[in-house]
Amino acid sequence: MKLHNEIEIADFLKAVAEAEGEVWLESYQGDKYNLKSTLSRYVAIAALIGDHGDELELYCQPKDEHLFIRFFKNHPETL
Repeated sequence: MKLHNEIEIADFLKAVAEAEGEVWLESYQGDKYNLKSTLSRYVAIAALIGDHGDELELYCQPKDEHLFIRFFKNHPETL
């Protein structure tokens, strides 16, 4: 799912923290940012709110999809 750089960071990170499985952002160039890693998370958030944030896609395990569906329902401007 593509994200726009107008994202509510605190709520997004809360959904990531609640996820049991892996969660990552991927760029068109193939860069992958593991959002479960603290260092990688900082780099990913910087990329997300930067000029190319709308080029990142969110991936998660199927068992965690409900967390992000809820996030997007509460923040439709993110899509």
